[in-house]
Amino acid sequence: MMVSGEILFYAVALMLLIPAVVFFVECMAALVPSRQAPRAVHALRPRTAVIVPANNEATVIAACLDRVRPQLGERDRLVVIADNCSDDTAAVARTCGAEVVERRDPNRLGKGYALDTGLRFLATDPPDVIIVLDADCMVQDRLVEKIAVLAFTSGRPVQAAYVLQPPHDPQPKALISAFAFMMKNVIRPLGLTRLGLPCLLTGTGMAFPSPVLNGLSLASSKTAEDMRLAVDLALAGHTPLFCGDAAVIGCLPQQERIAKTQRTLWEHGHLDTLLKDAPRLFKAAVCQRRWELLAMGLDLCVPPLSLFVLLWTLALSATILWGSVTELWRPVLFVTGAGLLLCLAVIGSWLRYGRRMLPLSALMAVPAYIVWKLPLYATFLVSRRSEWTFREREKID
Repeated sequence: MMVSGEILFYAVALMLLIPAVVFFVECMAALVPSRQAPRAVHALRPRTAVIVPANNEATVIAACLDRVRPQLGERDRLVVIADNCSDDTAAVARTCGAEVVERRDPNRLGKGYALDTGLRFLATDPPDVIIVLDADCMVQDRLVEKIAVLAFTSGRPVQAAYVLQPPHDPQPKALISAFAFMMKNVIRPLGLTRLGLPCLLTGTGMAFPSPVLNGLSLASSKTAEDMRLAVDLALAGHTPLFCGDAAVIGCLPQQERIAKTQRTLWEHGHLDTLLKDAPRLFKAAVCQRRWELLAMGLDLCVPPLSLFVLLWTLALSATILWGSVTELWRPVLFVTGAGLLLCLAVIGSWLRYGRRMLPLSALMAVPAYIVWKLPLYATFLVSRRSEWTFREREKID
């Protein structure tokens, strides 16, 4: 009995230590100054189509399209997929000079279905590169050019830096959430890039050479369609690149109820993808001897930061209790080491990238933030939410 218990606690410690090492290495690599020169933009731009899926985005889509349109060339296209809209999204998009496809299918909801509609719309005259942008995001100057050229010249999918700004007069929880989002979508992918490794896709600011999407079905109601798409593309031989000098900026919701719904959908989708797709990557890495797939699988296995801290706290408490009964303290040392790596990675990232976004005083709210998210993780076990519904989209938008 004691032997089986010891094996169990060693397994728990190892399951925490491995993602902690991955997280630490990614963050530390991002802190090292890059010796690479900035990517030069090629003189000949590929013919590009920008797809903007939109569900009831009439109040925000004009600001997005007005930033995108001046970045397009004469041969480029701007296509809005008005997906099951009950407002004036389509009319506003046409006023902004976009081609509009209106899709109505209340039984098949989700961003994946909208993107699939956009690809089929472009299939009669395919561009060289397809860019996907969310309707509620603002794009940095020259973003279209930078990621389109990189995707075209590399022949690989490209992910721009996607950051979320806190709302006006933010609560500490919003500041913590924005920093955690930056760690996932900017700092860790930047570290992977400096290690010469691929990244995951994050949903907006994505560029694809048209041929890499051939044969892939995007029609899905899953909330983590971006991560699943990254896995599918990697398994097909097209691992994504990160372009840190091109940025897409979104905004966290002002209302706490909406923010909590949004985080639930994101993180349930992330965990669902982790459980289902990480084994696919590990198996393919071994069978195909493609170690970049192993790196992607390990990156995917790093849980959301607040869940990581929660799991570490529970594991440390359990191993200390076990050690006090059995006098076997090695699992405690492994779990403590995982916590130290996690702490060093977060502190280093905050010092380098997060001090302006997250003041030191707001860090005091981290325990309350984790407690706030406890129901989110509890519902994953009993009532998993990894698919969009019309009601959810209305609340988020």
